[in-house]
Amino acid sequence: MAFINLSDVKEREIVPGFRAKMVHSQNMTFAFWNVKAGSLLPEHSHPHEQITTVISGSFELTADGETRIMEPGSVVVIPANVKHKGKSITDSQLIDAFYPVREEYR
Repeated sequence: MAFINLSDVKEREIVPGFRAKMVHSQNMTFAFWNVKAGSLLPEHSHPHEQITTVISGSFELTADGETRIMEPGSVVVIPANVKHKGKSITDSQLIDAFYPVREEYR
């Protein structure tokens, strides 16, 4: 078991405009994102299941060809290997949960 304060976790820019603090367990990764307005997440897929929650701001997400504007309280479940992309309409805060752990984010 681990107690972690996010203020002690180093923030990393993964894609231009997408900065995150990563927390890992043995089997999962949580990413706490701060995203600048207008930043684009290129279309991609990965073998990880992903659940994304919008905490603040407005974020346009396209998954498996379906586009939605996500706002605080919006959640999307993205199965493994499904293509997805996004655009931050405003400055946004998001939380992603990934299973299994995103080793490239360690």
